[in-house]
Amino acid sequence: MRIPVLTLAYWCVLAAVLLPYLAAYIAKAGAFRLRDNQAPREWVTRQSGWRARALGAQNNSFEGLPFFIGAIVIAHQLGAAQAWLDLLAAAYVLLRIVYIALYIRGFGSARSAVWTLAFAVNIAILFTGR
Repeated sequence: MRIPVLTLAYWCVLAAVLLPYLAAYIAKAGAFRLRDNQAPREWVTRQSGWRARALGAQNNSFEGLPFFIGAIVIAHQLGAAQAWLDLLAAAYVLLRIVYIALYIRGFGSARSAVWTLAFAVNIAILFTGR
């Protein structure tokens, strides 16, 4: 298998795709049993506190993916300056990691502020093309 040569921005797409699964892993760690896999959605509805917030972070991470992926692809197609695009993509992923942490910890206002910053970065990515 040959690993393709990807830009940092494209590697950030992969990282962003993996973030929802990280949030789900955190939610399930130590509580999700083999028998829960028979009806995983029922298990989700029984969660509260930080586990429920981790699952909320998972959902929100999935919801944000289409815009991020689309913005990266469009910026590449429009010939965006690669260094700038890479920086913005990395900033987006880092902001999303902070977002997940704040969500799980229950810091709603800070979480919303970071979400807004990540959304603004996504808009900036979209308009980096020449």
